Amino acid sequence: MQIPMVDLHAQYLKIKEEIDAAIAEVIQKSAFIKGPFVERFEVAFAQFLGVEHCIGVGNGTDALVIALKALGIGPGDEVITAVNTFVATPEAISLTGARPVFCDVEPGSMLLDPELIKERLTEKTRAIIPVHLYGRVASMDRILDVARQYHLKVVEDAAQAHGARRHGITAGAFGDASTHSFFPGKNLGAYGDAGAIVTRNEEAALFARQYANHGRSTKYGHQFEGTNSRLDGLQAAILSVKLRYLERWCELRRKHAQDYTRLLQDIEGITCPEMPEAEQHVFHLYVIRTPYRDALRKHLASKGINTGIHYPQIMAELPAYRQSAGPPEDYPVAAALRSEILSLPLYPEMTAEKIESVVAEIREFYR
Repeated sequence: MQIPMVDLHAQYLKIKEEIDAAIAEVIQKSAFIKGPFVERFEVAFAQFLGVEHCIGVGNGTDALVIALKALGIGPGDEVITAVNTFVATPEAISLTGARPVFCDVEPGSMLLDPELIKERLTEKTRAIIPVHLYGRVASMDRILDVARQYHLKVVEDAAQAHGARRHGITAGAFGDASTHSFFPGKNLGAYGDAGAIVTRNEEAALFARQYANHGRSTKYGHQFEGTNSRLDGLQAAILSVKLRYLERWCELRRKHAQDYTRLLQDIEGITCPEMPEAEQHVFHLYVIRTPYRDALRKHLASKGINTGIHYPQIMAELPAYRQSAGPPEDYPVAAALRSEILSLPLYPEMTAEKIESVVAEIREFYR
């Protein structure tokens, strides 16, 4: 049995009529750039998060860059973020002219450790980017406490956490702004690149909207230099259809994760992800830990089971940041995790049979 990490075709078949109709309507109305389909999605997504303003942009990386700029982050500033994130997070910081400062993570959640943030503060620190990795919200209450104490901006990187909640608050609704990637494989994914910025700050929202559209307030009224990063009508229409299913898809992801944990938790050498009662983890990725990660992954691949590593290197090990981040030993938790983590197949349309097949092969490996 071939088991992929994600099955976008299976998802499409479930909502084919609605997707096809949405695409056809955009083509019929020729509303490809800006227009009613983008506006409709921006309103719906803002309401879903419970935040006033949503600005659709070209991708999640642009969303981070523009959100930071909208909050006044720029050359000479420092921004603290998790060392085990995807490169887009520090890349965006650098693209504003600021400097990324990395912080280690908690061993249980594998998310930014609020207790270590203060150790990374300098007189140049202006913002924190907590990354809601794998579909779980970071410890935002404690992170916000630090931000308030030191007058720092908070930009949530919620690319992997659409629909996740902590104490009833949705990922993306905690900070000064949040950024969202709708890369096809995300829990809420477009059929190409797409992203969004969400904020309660009206001034920041106006700047972000103008900056993403060449700095213009009217067609030829360019108030400042910006860039071209617009969510297009086709992707917005597709996302509007999918947004209606997101809560159900999140429920299915949690159910599949619970099934995995129930079937795996008695295997010595496997550590399953945490599932705190006060949180709604949406399991963009179901990440186990094992000291035999590489051998297990090879075994699963030989049986047709696709897995992933998110991520095989921490930022301090990448040539782009090796000099500025310091040695990996400065981040002992993340450095240890990156050789043990393994992402198992998980998507809403996954069947119980497939989950049981994955678990059976893991048991076979450990036998």
